[in-house]
Amino acid sequence: MFVLELTYTAPVERVDALLDAHIEWLDAQYAAGVFIASGRKNPRDGGVILAAGVGRAEIEAIAAADPFSTEGVCAYRITEFYATRTADEIAAYREQLPS
Repeated sequence: MFVLELTYTAPVERVDALLDAHIEWLDAQYAAGVFIASGRKNPRDGGVILAAGVGRAEIEAIAAADPFSTEGVCAYRITEFYATRTADEIAAYREQLPS
């Protein structure tokens, strides 16, 4: 599982101009079953995405394809972790530690 943390590197007006394209990109990743949750940070200086079901190289490629990335308005920090405990509602995402 991955936590993708976006930090805006441009004024929010530039971010807002790309918001529709970013939402389309998000929707495609939800439809593909990669994204689990996403939203703005508070204060609004970026966002957070939870993702699963793909490897490191694929999640890096997905993040690089975000219009926010391609247009240079955000930087990504990608953290991989093992979701060994979850709420019952998302038990399908539970993972085992590697041997």
